[in-house]
Order: sequence, then C-alpha cells, then structure tokens
Amino acid sequence: MQPIFVLVHSPSVGPSTWHPVADHLRAAGHEVRVPSLLHVGEGAPPFWPRVVDAVRDDLRPVGPDSPVILVAHSNAGLFLPAIRAGLDRPVTGSVFVDAALPARRGPTPVAPPELLEFLRPMAVNGRLPRWTDWWDEADVAPMFTDPAVRRTVVEEQPSLPLSYYEQHVPVPDGWDDHPCSYVLFGPPYDDLAADARERGWRVAHLPGAHLHQTVDPAGTARKLIELVVPA
Repeated sequence: MQPIFVLVHSPSVGPSTWHPVADHLRAAGHEVRVPSLLHVGEGAPPFWPRVVDAVRDDLRPVGPDSPVILVAHSNAGLFLPAIRAGLDRPVTGSVFVDAALPARRGPTPVAPPELLEFLRPMAVNGRLPRWTDWWDEADVAPMFTDPAVRRTVVEEQPSLPLSYYEQHVPVPDGWDDHPCSYVLFGPPYDDLAADARERGWRVAHLPGAHLHQTVDPAGTARKLIELVVPA
C-alpha cells in the first residue's frame, strides 16, 4: 500500500504554503493530505495537543491501515514526534523541511530564549503580529517571487499568542522508529541539517529561502519523493 504524504505547515503561517507541493505530488500519483493548523493558537496553552488532534482528525477519512509519510516545515518540526506518537497508523517516514528539530531527549521549547526576548516586546494583549510582520521588508521579499502567492500566504497567517512560543513540546521515546530525513533550503537551518546528519538521517539540499516550497513546488515534491519513496 502506497503511503500518504501528510504535509504539516508551520502554525506561524498556513496550509497554502504546502498546497503547490501537494498538487505536484498528486500529479505524480501520490495521495496527499494538508491538515490546517490555523486554529491551534486559540484557547489556553499548551497548544501542541491541538496540533496532534488537527492532523489526526484530518486523517479520519483515510483507512486506519493506510501508512503515512509525515512532512513538517519550519517549527512544525518540533511537533512531529508528538504527532507520530498520537497516530494509530503506520508511519513509514518523516521529513523535516527547513525545519526546527525536536530535542534528542526531553521536552523541546518552541522558541529559544533569544527569540522570546525578541518577541515579547511585540505582543499586544498577549498576541503577536503575523509572522511576516516581525521582519523588515528586506528579509521578507526574498522569500516570495510571485505577488499572488505572497498575498495568499500573508493574508492567511494567524496572529498567535506569545504563549504559543513559550510552550514546551514533549518528545516521546521511540518516536523515530522509522526512517527520518531532512531537506535544507538554506541558512540559518544549515546547522540543523548538520544535526540531522549527525543523527544518521538522510539530508538533501534544495537551495532557496525559507518558503522555497512555494517558489519551487515541483523541485520540492521531487526531493520528497527521492528521499522517502523506494526506487
């Protein structure tokens, strides 16, 4: 049975960041799910159980024996061990795409202290601006080559609570009981790609900015297939 690609977007952005890649994977004959995490920042912390629930609920229409390949972008990588532990179905592969990595042991902070120090002054009534509003235009513009794509991604972004970034996400023992791999777009994630390599994972490089999957969805889809689908 061919595994289903489950493309998990960063809760800082939205599912549209994966939709073009999903289209290319479907065109190549693969089944794909793109669960939405746009509402995980609602209510009280912790927020990681809502991420797990959103992925699990999105897979309910799929047969319970259907295997899946989990693909996480950016800080969605931190939730991947909890997602894997929360699924009652086979997971045949996990791919971290320009993503944060979970701690090797113990809970993982969503944001390191220096990022929290950067974010706290931005919060208004406990809520942060949208992710692309954190940065200067000189940092944001290179991530987009298509104005329509930029408009879609920017308008879809949630305003997350600061407490989302203050949470710690559990790393269940044995979550990596299947092949894991990493796709690097570019700095500053090169150190994380090196960490993935040290963990014994396959690592591939597809040069680009942090949202490169929206710029080169065909190349991203090919790279995912190369990493996880047997020849």
